[in-house]
Amino acid sequence: MAKKTSAFFCRSCGYESSKWMGQCPGCKEWNTFDEEPVMISSSSGKKRSLSAAKPVSISEVSSDKEERISSGSKELDRVLGGGIVKGSLVLIGGDPGIGKSTLLLQVTKILSVSNHKVLYVSGEESLRQIKMRADRLGKDFKDMMLLCETNLEDIRAAIDEVKPEVVIIDSIQTMFTQDVSSAPGSVSQVREATAILLQIAKQNEISIFIVGHVTKEGAVAGPRVLEHMVDTVLYFEGDRHVSYRILRGVKNRFGSTNEIGVFEMRQEGLVEVLNPSEFMLSGRAEGASGSVVTCSMEGSRPVMVEIQALVCKSIFGMPRRQATGMDYNRVNLLMAVIEKRAGLNIGDQDAYVNIAGGMKITEPAIDLATVMAIISSYKNKMIDSQTVIFGEVGLSGEVRAVSMAEQRVREACKLGFTTCIIPAANMNDAIKSIEGIEVICVKDVSQAKNMLA
Repeated sequence: MAKKTSAFFCRSCGYESSKWMGQCPGCKEWNTFDEEPVMISSSSGKKRSLSAAKPVSISEVSSDKEERISSGSKELDRVLGGGIVKGSLVLIGGDPGIGKSTLLLQVTKILSVSNHKVLYVSGEESLRQIKMRADRLGKDFKDMMLLCETNLEDIRAAIDEVKPEVVIIDSIQTMFTQDVSSAPGSVSQVREATAILLQIAKQNEISIFIVGHVTKEGAVAGPRVLEHMVDTVLYFEGDRHVSYRILRGVKNRFGSTNEIGVFEMRQEGLVEVLNPSEFMLSGRAEGASGSVVTCSMEGSRPVMVEIQALVCKSIFGMPRRQATGMDYNRVNLLMAVIEKRAGLNIGDQDAYVNIAGGMKITEPAIDLATVMAIISSYKNKMIDSQTVIFGEVGLSGEVRAVSMAEQRVREACKLGFTTCIIPAANMNDAIKSIEGIEVICVKDVSQAKNMLA
């Protein structure tokens, strides 16, 4: 017989405790413990499973390349590392209405047309609602199967009957198993439901996509262990006020992390943006001071973005500083470097720095472009619109080397830019050999400032 009792679980990391605690010993977060009922078996004897796994020598394991299925979307394949790996468990998170279900429905459409059997399991929408959304995306769905169910035991039975290649679970917070008596969406249910889906994926070589709701902090709702259990974690980023969406990989056991895919939300669904640099620079003002184009690396992809700065005399006793798309503290640090190392008195100036288009970049390679944009706005002198600037700035005012400088210069040349200002430490024969663009190297911010004199 099983005896009912309760335990406390941390919402952030899944740490289990027999009593409530104010601070989690695992992740050090405060007030994250929730009480959940658990079942404890009263039988003391344990039987060994007849199908228990046995140790295998590593030399006997096949090292063939993993088999992948093309999703039909180049941007999604890029983020996944080349396609959908058979037997993988992928978690997709994002804000409500950002396009998670739309993207997965488009992928199932392409896979069904390519003669791949797909099962779409929804715990939030009815069959009629899914059909209405599918008609908006196009009516050429072929072997796609729909199931509206939240009981994982019934879902497992349906998977065994249909034998699909790809399964979509929308969403994991609505699923529950009868072995856990707590409500759907609780820490225990999310953890156990993910464990069951992981077992199904690995045993049957089925690729499973899980949609995860996010909290107001932007993390996937439920225990943090959820992200550790899955093979790949993708996050949808974007603003309701802009049309594009960014799909970013933060964990991938079958490819590189921090890759991004760029999509544009239209009436017919999400459309791939194959050249995000051109998309981000569209509508750029010509002949305006405080505008600088820089190149940031998102995974292995160079992306050109515009940094805008507006510096003006403060009418208050304390100057106002604002940063959009980059770290606010980093902007304050760079302004202190400009005042100390470049000799410009900007301590009494209001400063507003923005990355146009809504991109969020934390890479230090955009430091030099930010510095040049601030100086350009302060002096009211324009920087040539055909110039690209990148480099990391240190506290001593030195311009330090950045990674993948050659790829950044080649991306600038491909988009038609004629001049590129880079750190002196990055200058090498490979960069010098690039034709069609003039490469200028600088050692510190004072040398860069003199270009605007």
